[in-house]
Amino acid sequence: MATTSDLAPERKADLAPERKPAAARVSRASTKAREAQLEDQVSQLQSDLKAIAATLARLSNDKVNEAKAVANNQVNNLQRQAEHVVEDVQERASDIEQQLKATIREKPLTAVASAIGIGFVLALLSR
Repeated sequence: MATTSDLAPERKADLAPERKPAAARVSRASTKAREAQLEDQVSQLQSDLKAIAATLARLSNDKVNEAKAVANNQVNNLQRQAEHVVEDVQERASDIEQQLKATIREKPLTAVASAIGIGFVLALLSR
């Protein structure tokens, strides 16, 4: 007995081309679906990168502000210390001046002789 494919060889040939486009359509559809998934993933990655960049910028600003605050505190401390040092130097200079005045009052001739001697040495050195 003859089979259907033997009786209608043209029909078999007609069905084969129909299957190829259907398989190609399925393949194209799955490719487009994959492309869409990849595009979604890329856009998600882009938004994640933007969020990471914003977070890093915020953190760096916080660190910069923290460093500025520490630097300002150090500057203020150094200014206070410098003021104390200047006050101490002024007090010591005042004490030395008082001692010098007291010494000149006690021994005026020695002071005048010392001044003349220092002047003479300076004059020799300046020649």
